[in-house]
Amino acid sequence: MQICILNGSPRVHGNTAELAKPFLEELTSGGATLSNYTLVNMNVASCKGCYHCQDVANEYGCYQQDDMHAIAKSIIESDLIVLVTPIYTWFCTTELKAVLDRFYGLAKYYRSAEGNFVEGKRIAILATHGYDAAYAADPFVIGIQRMCEHYHMRYDGMYSVRDVDNLASFQTKPAINGAKEFARYLLSKNA
Repeated sequence: MQICILNGSPRVHGNTAELAKPFLEELTSGGATLSNYTLVNMNVASCKGCYHCQDVANEYGCYQQDDMHAIAKSIIESDLIVLVTPIYTWFCTTELKAVLDRFYGLAKYYRSAEGNFVEGKRIAILATHGYDAAYAADPFVIGIQRMCEHYHMRYDGMYSVRDVDNLASFQTKPAINGAKEFARYLLSKNA
């Protein structure tokens, strides 16, 4: 199973990275092959809304020459895309939002090109947040579910942990076990 990990946290060693450790270890030990992108270390410009990608057949097609081309290639080659993010102001970080906006070139619906490179692919979310999960993350989850409907993808759920004690919140046995269990769940959905 090929999995594309899109880590949108701007803090490389922060809370989200801590929660991701057992999750990624479980995916790897379960036999998955990971393409792991730490977006804060990459150059992904915002979508310009120019529609250029919609006129380019048989490839991603964005005219911007940045790291999104490598990410798009990995997304196309993957079975599952995992969105790893802290929730800021009820949505993902700007690093991850830029990538999600640039999904536009992965499905040709609006101009002369045709095709959908992500149809049937799965998406899951691993998140950290303040507040309780429903209040903090529901707007993001709803956005991803709608994106899945639009692109004909499958939403496979979210695992999240609330920050009540900074890094220690993500080092507890329940947090670690929950991350591992979510990884096993995602691997089992591929069978």
